Amino acid sequence: MNTVILTYRGRTVTAADLTDIRALLAAHPEASRRAFSQRLCEYWDWRQPNGMLRDMVARSLLLTLHRAGHLTLPPVRQQPPNNASARRRPPPQPVDTRPLTGTLRALLPVTLARVRRTPQEGLYDHLLAQYHYLGQVHGVGEQVKYLACSQGRPLACLGFTSAPRHLGPRDRFIGWSPAVRRAHVHELAYNTRFLILPWVRVPHLASHLLGQVARRIAADWQAVYGHPVHYLETFVDPERFAGTCYRAANWQVLGLTTGLGKDAVSRQPNRSCKQVLGLPLHPDFRRRLGVVA
Repeated sequence: MNTVILTYRGRTVTAADLTDIRALLAAHPEASRRAFSQRLCEYWDWRQPNGMLRDMVARSLLLTLHRAGHLTLPPVRQQPPNNASARRRPPPQPVDTRPLTGTLRALLPVTLARVRRTPQEGLYDHLLAQYHYLGQVHGVGEQVKYLACSQGRPLACLGFTSAPRHLGPRDRFIGWSPAVRRAHVHELAYNTRFLILPWVRVPHLASHLLGQVARRIAADWQAVYGHPVHYLETFVDPERFAGTCYRAANWQVLGLTTGLGKDAVSRQPNRSCKQVLGLPLHPDFRRRLGVVA
């Protein structure tokens, strides 16, 4: 009987798969963890919709099997010294990490404070650096940071910056010309980070916070930068997340990115495809963004 060992990101690993992985490890003892994850993806033909290998997910899968004692990965070969992001890591901040569970009603009211260039920005940056899988954001251009709290305890961090200049699914959805896009793209905001702190387990909190942001961000942007925003957007990595809270807050899935970096010199994908989600803030958002009906 081919026993199922685990299911990870939609991939079922059986006892036979585990035997194959062990044999592949034995056949390539010189391979680093990164190289072996790529080799395993090639062996399984495990690819993203754009044809790129799912090697990042494969590395996480292999690490899960390694930690569970099902196989032994080669040692970690290098951790780059003198890392720039580590040098910029914000100083630790005292945080109450006791588990917080229950209903959303019991947490109310949840406050959403704009913390950019305030004494609380250090706490916001520390929480992202410590608990978000991508770390903190060293954004450029216009940006707004929110810290959500209840009864004096931080619950979540949400960050928004200027939107990308070009984004196919979004541009097609809005229906603007290149000239109109150039004139109005500053009136879009891009959600770069959304972190519910790991000890906070409260159903519907994430969509509640997204709803709060949607109701106030235009006025906040106006107060800080002298103009409003009329549309919000974000990327969701489908290899990691389903984006359920965004859809529950009425964000729309518009399509996938191409997997090309913004500065790509070739037309070959060089990163994973992301779901593009958007939220118009007004029924007449297209008119406000310069699109003539």
